Amino acid sequence: MDALLQLLSTPVFGTAAWLWIVFLTIVLGLLAFDLGVLHRDEHEIEVRESLLLYSGYFSIGLLFGLWVWFQLGAQSALEFYTGFLVEQSLSMDNVFVMAMILGFFGIPRIYQHRVLFWGILGVIVLRAIMIGLGAALVHKFEWILYVFGAFLLFSGVKMFLASDEAEHPDLSSNPVLRFVKRHIRVTDNLHGRRFLVRLPQPSGKPLLYATPLLLALVLIELADLVFAVDSVPAVFAITQDPFIVYTSNIFAILGLRSLYFALAALMHRFVYLKYALALVLVFIGGKIIAHGFIGKIPAGISLGVTFSLLAGGVILSLIKTRDKAHS
Repeated sequence: MDALLQLLSTPVFGTAAWLWIVFLTIVLGLLAFDLGVLHRDEHEIEVRESLLLYSGYFSIGLLFGLWVWFQLGAQSALEFYTGFLVEQSLSMDNVFVMAMILGFFGIPRIYQHRVLFWGILGVIVLRAIMIGLGAALVHKFEWILYVFGAFLLFSGVKMFLASDEAEHPDLSSNPVLRFVKRHIRVTDNLHGRRFLVRLPQPSGKPLLYATPLLLALVLIELADLVFAVDSVPAVFAITQDPFIVYTSNIFAILGLRSLYFALAALMHRFVYLKYALALVLVFIGGKIIAHGFIGKIPAGISLGVTFSLLAGGVILSLIKTRDKAHS
């Protein structure tokens, strides 16, 4: 028993192993409940169900932050909530890209949840790798944080100045998609909910084909990697604790994937969200660079500024587009 307790108390990336086990148990339990109970029978997810799912995931994220408060202290909890909010906000752009990908492949709404669900499993693994590498770099080269800060400043300015046309790339010319189509067999049409299918051949031996459902999943995973290049450094700018960075990332992504069906229907109304997100990146990047001159900005202030910028962007967007809501 003593050996087990000692093993559970062993630090993993600076945090006791048992805390990681609790987190992974919660996440895997949520995914099992989602797939095995809530979506055991595939159906089209409407806006109301999407909002209810999101409220559930969001509430669990808030409760997890409260648990972090009791286990690791108020500072860690504030950093978790700030990272949770920043990741959710920056991932909203990713939701719009996912809608474009699913639309490009003509994935029916009834199968979209399946693609997004399996995409989460990929995110859990890929974010762990990225955050592990980021933590190792920060630990060995503390100055890398200033590189992150400069990159976030650049990304924020670039996002602020980007034209709307630049946000809608031609997926047919995507190099990853072209590579996949050159190297594996792909069906022209969907085959129900299947990612892979065996089709008969004139020779009599069936061959394995990928379906457009799998291609959509691959591009969505690629899009998440691209967006993680911004969001992961942004959370590292808030805290260098891998446990807080990873848990806030995963809980935020769980919520945003469930909110996809509501956001996809309303994305035309968030006209100022891009500018709010850009200002968040500029603020976080500037905060890192200013650290060497004025010291660390308290997590509570970071959370307040981030929330205010995002709330302002959303409110201004809804006011600007209120006529569209009735059209």
